[in-house]
Amino acid sequence: MATLADVRKVALALPGAVELNDHGGSWFNVGTKSFVLYGFPSGRWIFKLPKPRQELLFEARPDVFQPYRAGAMLWSYVDISRLTRAEVADLVSDAWTTIVPKKVSRAYLSGRA
Repeated sequence: MATLADVRKVALALPGAVELNDHGGSWFNVGTKSFVLYGFPSGRWIFKLPKPRQELLFEARPDVFQPYRAGAMLWSYVDISRLTRAEVADLVSDAWTTIVPKKVSRAYLSGRA
């Protein structure tokens, strides 16, 4: 089972990522763009995942992933308590790649391979 500490460890290891405490929760951002959020009145996790992956996860695991609309943007509610640390690490990395420039994500990911 993954926790805030697991998300924090992975998120803050990503280039440019910072944690902000806002609206009673933790927001992981690069600059002004958020990629993972926790808190709000609902106490739920919200991830900015690539659209094709979101659609697949909503259908394959509706008990863990649900759509969340913020204006025109589609985010994902994620119940991280039902995921392994490795699954959460993969999702955090995916969310980060969604908001950073492609040249930044490619450079980082090629360095990890």
